[in-house]
Amino acid sequence: MGKQKGKKQERKKQDGANQESRKELLEKEQEQIDNLIKEYGQVILDDNEKEARIFLLSIIGEIEGHDCLPASTKSTKYEHVLPKLAAIEDDKNVDGVLLLLNTVGGDVESGLAIAEMVASLSKPTLSLVLGGSHSIGVPLAVATDFSMIVPTGTMVIHPVRMNGTVIGAQQTYDYFQQMQDRIIGFISGHSRIKKARIEELMMNTGMLTKDLGSILVGEDAVREGLIDSIGGISQAFDKLYEMIAESKKKSNN
Repeated sequence: MGKQKGKKQERKKQDGANQESRKELLEKEQEQIDNLIKEYGQVILDDNEKEARIFLLSIIGEIEGHDCLPASTKSTKYEHVLPKLAAIEDDKNVDGVLLLLNTVGGDVESGLAIAEMVASLSKPTLSLVLGGSHSIGVPLAVATDFSMIVPTGTMVIHPVRMNGTVIGAQQTYDYFQQMQDRIIGFISGHSRIKKARIEELMMNTGMLTKDLGSILVGEDAVREGLIDSIGGISQAFDKLYEMIAESKKKSNN
């Protein structure tokens, strides 16, 4: 009798220790998730009834290039995003990617590099433009398999700009044109808008008082064929779940 009582007490102690260990593990996992959100705007979403594992990646503020921006500037660092996209492609447990965009644009080369990486992912991808996706943010918004924008979201399309010293030579203008052609080609290749229309919107002089370009708000971006649909976070999840289910169905067949 005494032995059985002793065994029960021992089991209770062991169960208590196991529960404490699980609690510590969950707390550490939550801490890691919180740090990812805080530092990089990234998180894995897998607590859903669809049993889909979605990687959420946010592109916010200014897209940083080879030079570091001031600490006071909200930025997305391409050296953080590119390795993460490679890891997503290599991770068999990730079913899809949700890209949240609220960016003023930034470095052209870095923005295009991220856009090309997103476009080449084999997993279903969906972008959602929130406050805005301006300048080089436009290729990022259309790089996914499906794109959405909230009704008040904005897209600003304008010619290529460059900071710093610019040499006033024909070669410089040729380089600008070449870079602009790359951007136009990418946008038209990943959306329903034509190259000629993109250039027309870029060179518009009647909308921005001190600049060239166009602002497309919500439905305007969809009407132009730049973005696929109007929607918010709920519609974005519904569409991405649908795309993931279709992708899994194809894989099983």
